[in-house]
Amino acid sequence: LHRLQRKYVVNMRYDVFGVGNALVDIQARVSDHWVAETGFEKGIMTLVDDGQQKSVLKRLDGISLNRCAGGSAANTIMGVADFGGKAAYAGKVASDEVGEFFLHDMRKMGVTIEVAAAGGGQTGTCAVLITEDAQRTMLTNLGVSATLTEEEINEDELKRATYVYVEGYLLTNPSTRAAAYKAMNAAKMFGCKVAFTASDPFLCNMCRDEIWALVEGPVDLFFCNEEEAKSLTGKSDPIECAAELHRHAESVAMTLGENGSILMHEGTAIPIEGVAVEAIDTTGAGDMYAGALLYGITNGMGWKQAGHLASHAAARIVGQLGARLQNRFTQKEIAALMK
Repeated sequence: LHRLQRKYVVNMRYDVFGVGNALVDIQARVSDHWVAETGFEKGIMTLVDDGQQKSVLKRLDGISLNRCAGGSAANTIMGVADFGGKAAYAGKVASDEVGEFFLHDMRKMGVTIEVAAAGGGQTGTCAVLITEDAQRTMLTNLGVSATLTEEEINEDELKRATYVYVEGYLLTNPSTRAAAYKAMNAAKMFGCKVAFTASDPFLCNMCRDEIWALVEGPVDLFFCNEEEAKSLTGKSDPIECAAELHRHAESVAMTLGENGSILMHEGTAIPIEGVAVEAIDTTGAGDMYAGALLYGITNGMGWKQAGHLASHAAARIVGQLGARLQNRFTQKEIAALMK
């Protein structure tokens, strides 16, 4: 029996292999005044050092917190797993309580993680401050997540995936950037599809030429939101933005907030309607959209069907606190969206 189990693990296929910054999200609902007192700009992601992060977390004492394994690609991979997909992930944590929490949170969903924990340092964290208007201000301390190296990208694991999914945030650090390119190059060598997310408008402004080179090169499926697409293309009309990106990438998934999304595939624009919901927290909405779409297209759905699933999944995330589905989709609900 042990030999059979070992053979199954060795030969197991993955729908998606993700690469990203391994962070633990610490979410709290606070007031606009509370955010203003931190001195950080509301509604964006800001990189902070150890001292700044500790100061913010200390101020959160006494406030109800929600904690989960996070980071952009990790959220997407957990989304794939939430729907029953097979997934693996490469990210770096430390040998501390926060790192152990991250690994347990991912592995209990069946996600394979083979990267060894760092012997020193601290696991990365992201304080997600959610205000009444559902905006999130993210204060990120990368910790040892920034030390992921190209040597830690396991090609034997990666080559079993249908898609290799890479987050754009990795481009901001030389070590993680090398890991991202190792993953994408290995994917092309083994015949896997490459999916890449723009991650954040600030990244598109900072790394525009490099992201364009990826879209024109190894990326098969490009994820972005409307603001990121406008930044990259210089165009103002969403359809024109998506079409311009599709001239270079095989497939494009561009989210439009409450207005839904646009998929571009095989020269065709596929509009996906938005799902009306009272927004509570936008954390992880784009990541869940990507996870649901990737699950759909790797598990027998057409692109429009997968888009509908992704739209409903993102809406469900926006209507709750945190980036994990509190009310998971049933097989009956998924089947209904495939009609």
